[in-house]
Amino acid sequence: MARAAAMHVAGMPGHLYNPLFIYGGVGLGKTHLMHAVGNRLLADRPDSKVLYIHAEQFVSDVVKAYQRKTFDEFKERYHSLDLLLIDDVQFFANKDRTQEEFFNAFEALLAKKSHIVMTSDTYPKGLADIHERLVSRFDSGLTVAIEPPELEMRVAILINKARVESVEMPEEVAFFVAKNVRSNVRELEGALRKILAYSRFNQKEISIALAREALRDLLSIQNRQISVENIQKTVADYYKIKVADMYSKKRPASIARPRQIAMYLAKELTQKSLPEIGELFGGRDHTTVLHAVRKISGERQQLTELNQQLHVLEQTLKG
Repeated sequence: MARAAAMHVAGMPGHLYNPLFIYGGVGLGKTHLMHAVGNRLLADRPDSKVLYIHAEQFVSDVVKAYQRKTFDEFKERYHSLDLLLIDDVQFFANKDRTQEEFFNAFEALLAKKSHIVMTSDTYPKGLADIHERLVSRFDSGLTVAIEPPELEMRVAILINKARVESVEMPEEVAFFVAKNVRSNVRELEGALRKILAYSRFNQKEISIALAREALRDLLSIQNRQISVENIQKTVADYYKIKVADMYSKKRPASIARPRQIAMYLAKELTQKSLPEIGELFGGRDHTTVLHAVRKISGERQQLTELNQQLHVLEQTLKG
């Protein structure tokens, strides 16, 4: 959906989906997609005024304009654009003057039918310490998420990236790595580089055993960081229920729903099997866990609010 929206914006800037707000974790392609919009517009209309900037640079420009009393130049630069691409708007948090100037630029650009594309690590209403009127502007166009790639996609990425390095990676090794590296493509590429280097230095064939050895530090950190117990506590806190409700036999929706979400996250973020997860949720059968995983996974694709809640929980658990 993010790609389709970006292509539409690049082809018809200033019309639908203005602003376009793209959110997701690190290394998932937000900046890549944003640059693609700018490059496509410049290819189609070379005389367009396009600016890509990181939010921290905008903050710096505001500070300089105040110090040097050069606000006419500042406004000329930002208010005359055809397309503004601004990365990581969460960096505006607690910067009142910057937020004021961005609001002014935002209004000026929309008034002249210029397009604004923004990225963030969370959805607009999840942004902390940003003025409500700015958040409502962020939310007034189209908000889309970029999700971590599914297992099959991660396997395909690994095999293709290895092939670019003239290495044939066995599918079972790609599957092992993809199962253990779930967060983003950048981390996936880093894991692949480690495996290839380890194979070359030790003059050994690529295998699961070699991959496990090459990634031992990464795997041990992951196993330490995210546990089922931590997931249960985080989800319980988020939905304001007791941790004990995770193991109880209670079944009202206010408890059953968070419990299913915690089971889903346990399957996605840990290496535990379905029976092991069931055991940690009060001795439940593995089919109960499987039902929860399938239910939440399916609803995540349909319900924007649930997807946003899961994104916040995942970011919290991954630190």
